[in-house]
Amino acid sequence: MSELPAIHQRVERLMGNRFELSVVSSDTHWANERLEEAIAEIRRIEQLLTTYQSDSQTNQINAQAGIRPVRVDLEVFSLIERSLRLSALTQGAFDITYGSIDKRLWNFDTTLTALPDPKLARQLVRLINYRHVILDADQQTVFLKEKGMRIGFGGIGKGYAAEQAKRILCQNGVENGIVNAAGDLTTWGNQPNGQAWTIGIADPNGANRQAFSYLGISNMAIATSGSYEKYALINGKRHAHTIDPKTGYPVSGIKSVTIIAPNAELADALATPVMVMGVRVGLDLINQMRHIACIIIDDFDALYTSTNIRITTPTVA
Repeated sequence: MSELPAIHQRVERLMGNRFELSVVSSDTHWANERLEEAIAEIRRIEQLLTTYQSDSQTNQINAQAGIRPVRVDLEVFSLIERSLRLSALTQGAFDITYGSIDKRLWNFDTTLTALPDPKLARQLVRLINYRHVILDADQQTVFLKEKGMRIGFGGIGKGYAAEQAKRILCQNGVENGIVNAAGDLTTWGNQPNGQAWTIGIADPNGANRQAFSYLGISNMAIATSGSYEKYALINGKRHAHTIDPKTGYPVSGIKSVTIIAPNAELADALATPVMVMGVRVGLDLINQMRHIACIIIDDFDALYTSTNIRITTPTVA
């Protein structure tokens, strides 16, 4: 007698974040094998994109900044190419060359007691410029024009990994599931009861990030960026970990941005720049994009949505 379809889950710390993978199957052993394959795919991507290992392709590009182009895998080249298109679309609010803003300026893993030196901020921000990433499609190389420039995939890597894990799962026969990369999640198919997946929108003021509203989605992705996730309290003022690449200082005005998009890479990559751009400009950008929706909560708990979405809860707690 076969088992009834059920949700099978794995939780792993990957790419420095909590990944939760869920698949629907009536066969526990089969489901666990599929989950292992997806986790192996995320680990593979982590090796390509990490800045914590000197031999990663990301660090090879950074080590040769201002010196010479570096040949990379087509996968890495294509991800950088898409990142640069997003930089142009967001007028630099999304920029993978933010890597020059290192822990000398902001280290949110420690207790910060003072704002960083404005002179150092100006010096490091000068190196942030997506236009100085030179791609050669024929040679499949990446060149950072200035010494000291660094790229990093913190704004897009989790979403990309989630989407690639989903691709592996679907290829291997998983028809229903969720990959949740620390809040950047992609869904396909349905729950065991046949209904769409129910996704909560976190209340930025709530303890344990409880949801203030819910959405039923399938074959869509959601990403949330929030000032409540990681921050520093300096002289009684909260400074969010989201840094404006034009100033080197944390953004203010928005508590959280939730993006709903066809895939997790795009949702992940749009959440942070909307925070940087602010409510009016951010919503204007999203309203011009097809199949993308946005929910914003500002510092005064006012709720804004793009024109193509309506949620039932008018205010946050």
